[in-house]
Amino acid sequence: MTTIHYRETLDHVEEPLSFDLHSFAEACEQSPEWVLQLLEYDILPRRPEERIHQFFAADVERAQQAYRLQRDFNASFSAVAMMLDLIDEVQQLRKQVKHCNFIHS
Repeated sequence: MTTIHYRETLDHVEEPLSFDLHSFAEACEQSPEWVLQLLEYDILPRRPEERIHQFFAADVERAQQAYRLQRDFNASFSAVAMMLDLIDEVQQLRKQVKHCNFIHS
């Protein structure tokens, strides 16, 4: 079975750097409209209305991951949202299993 890992490190973006919509879109090498779709489909975390267009380095990583899934699987935004939810769940379960194995060893 082949395992596909969709994770990259960002050497050029550090916390707590924040972006507005246009600079975030530029950092992601995408259009602002594409970024707004990420918000609409809850691919990026929800924000308070007054900070809806404020983005952070972790958001760049998530957006790049979404783009790779979209590109590699020719996936819609709703499919990407579901895939990312499943990837997040698998990662969380792996952490729990690792923690349980650590406690019981």
